[in-house]
Amino acid sequence: MTKSELIAKLAALNPHLYQRDVERIVATIFDEIGVALARGDRVELRGFGAFSVKQRESRTGRNPRTGETVAVSQKRVPYFKTGKDLRDRLNKSVQGAAGAPPARKLAD
Repeated sequence: MTKSELIAKLAALNPHLYQRDVERIVATIFDEIGVALARGDRVELRGFGAFSVKQRESRTGRNPRTGETVAVSQKRVPYFKTGKDLRDRLNKSVQGAAGAPPARKLAD
């Protein structure tokens, strides 16, 4: 689903709101998530998942085209971990469609 499809779906579900207001709401939510991550904060949406920032240390990489080694500096990258409710919903739909028994939980 793209951002515009999300906006259209929300506008259809909330006919009392103008589409431009729905666009502003969605943009504000995404902007605030980005601002919080830029500050290094964690953003948790219960039942959906959590966004956080992970630090990647500097390392020696390789240019895939030339094979030349290059220095890759440290950087911060966004990370998303799904919530238990979302994982359960996804796995329930897969198990129900395939008729497979529930998957065993592996130790973390």
